Amino acid sequence: MAKRDYYEILGVERNVDEKVLKGAFRRLAMQLHPDRNPDDPEAEGKFKEVGEAYEILKDADKRAAYDRFGHQAFENGGGGAGQGFGSFSDIFEDIFGDFMGGGGQRRGGRERGSDLRYNLEVSLEDAFSGKSVEIEVPTSVSCETCTGSGARPGSSPSTCQTCGGAGRVRATQGGFFHIERTCPTCQGRGEQITDPCEKCSGAGRVVQTRNLSVNIPPGIEDGTRIRLAGEGEAGLRGGPTGDLYIFLSIKPHSFFQRDGADIFCRAPVSMTTASLGGQFEVPTIDGSRTRVKVPDGTQTGKQFRLKGMGMPILRTRNVGDMYVQIVVETPRNLTKRQRELLQEFEKVQSEENNPESSGFFARVKDFFDTLGE
Repeated sequence: MAKRDYYEILGVERNVDEKVLKGAFRRLAMQLHPDRNPDDPEAEGKFKEVGEAYEILKDADKRAAYDRFGHQAFENGGGGAGQGFGSFSDIFEDIFGDFMGGGGQRRGGRERGSDLRYNLEVSLEDAFSGKSVEIEVPTSVSCETCTGSGARPGSSPSTCQTCGGAGRVRATQGGFFHIERTCPTCQGRGEQITDPCEKCSGAGRVVQTRNLSVNIPPGIEDGTRIRLAGEGEAGLRGGPTGDLYIFLSIKPHSFFQRDGADIFCRAPVSMTTASLGGQFEVPTIDGSRTRVKVPDGTQTGKQFRLKGMGMPILRTRNVGDMYVQIVVETPRNLTKRQRELLQEFEKVQSEENNPESSGFFARVKDFFDTLGE
């Protein structure tokens, strides 16, 4: 009986990449596994057929030979299909190792400590100038009594009898391949604490609050992350320490708004100052003051750029700018005399004094005239 095409067996096109090929094999292997199909006598044969196809196509050289010569490439001692299938357990473990407890567990009992996150809020002024901040971090530290081993002083961990210190045990499935699983006795550590430390109960670490100094560089932005290597949780039973990540946020400012390295502020000016011109002082982010000159006829929305008065750019010598946006304030609560003066001005002003409003209402008149035609 002629062999089926390997690509047909896996249900993929001939030009698929390794990721798609692996996914197709994983799906079929789970579907056709003999343990999941105890009432199907053909399941084991189909399961082996899928494994044989994947064993050839996952290897670039064998796949190239198969694409050129088909099954004949592996006949008469050509090497490939059938010859290496005795190691199908290696293929299966490669695909499903993550689901069977493989990877991530350190043997020998020493597990890396977890990374920690600390949220720190700073002012815009601190983000401008930089600052050193003291923080308190509750974390796990290595137990001083047992020096992190987890065993009572004078004793030591013993090798796990179930896995012999390997941290994994092998089980036979289907009668023709093996699967490794994490040792259920030692949870993959390879050793057991028979006489645990009284202070840490065998964990090798205890909870403690630590005081740390965090250096905030000038120019940090909202969401900046600072990594402090080795300042996270202590590892289990003497394992390496994790890291501490400081996530920075900047408090809203009462006067300034920030956009990258530039800062913005709104400055209300009186109608007379906007009309006649003048000047006023505004604060800057460094704590000083600067003077802004307003030319006559300034309108609401006009921005004045103060070069080099913005925020520093992180880890560079460059600095952003400051922008002052003018808001012309309409006078309120007028006295009788003030109202009279404005009414007199209204009588003597011309279209040249208000070109925008004059142009707008002229266009409105034209619009209505067009509708009436």
